[in-house]
Amino acid sequence: MRKGLFFLGILNDADLEWLLAIGRQEDIATGTVLIQEGTPIEALFLVLDSAFSVSAAKLGRQEIARLRCGEVVGEISFVDARLPSATVQAVVPSRVFVISRQHLVTKLAHDPHFAARFYHALAVFLADRLRRTTSQLGYGKSEPRMTETADEDELSPTVLEWVSLAGTRLDWMLRRLRDAPLQET
Repeated sequence: MRKGLFFLGILNDADLEWLLAIGRQEDIATGTVLIQEGTPIEALFLVLDSAFSVSAAKLGRQEIARLRCGEVVGEISFVDARLPSATVQAVVPSRVFVISRQHLVTKLAHDPHFAARFYHALAVFLADRLRRTTSQLGYGKSEPRMTETADEDELSPTVLEWVSLAGTRLDWMLRRLRDAPLQET
């Protein structure tokens, strides 16, 4: 969930209000494919409830990640406009918040302040993912540390502030969406 919270922690309250106004929540049944590898997607998703499995054909369709509440999905294809490189499938009944690519592209083109926050949030989100991936692959393990540092899982004070604020925003967003109508996919 921490990765998704980076995203919400960097956006401001007005950004979140805009997202709530243009987005929609959807219930996703167990087994439903949210994103199909190699198939264009027209939205960015925020996981609101439950879990999704991520797999890739190149890796024998084995699960390579599990996405839970607060995670952002579809961000890589949004950034580089390429087809998804993995499949994302609901492993239990789930709920997502859907943000239309078209609405998002228009907002980014017309609101430079929102665009700066949005792309900063994506950069932090993707940087964290890259650090975790390289750490899991063992890169840098044999190199001595240049200085005394905290455990690599510890967060800097800035990141702690983002995560705290994002947690508050996610709770607020979930309360706002609780009574909103759901759309089935």
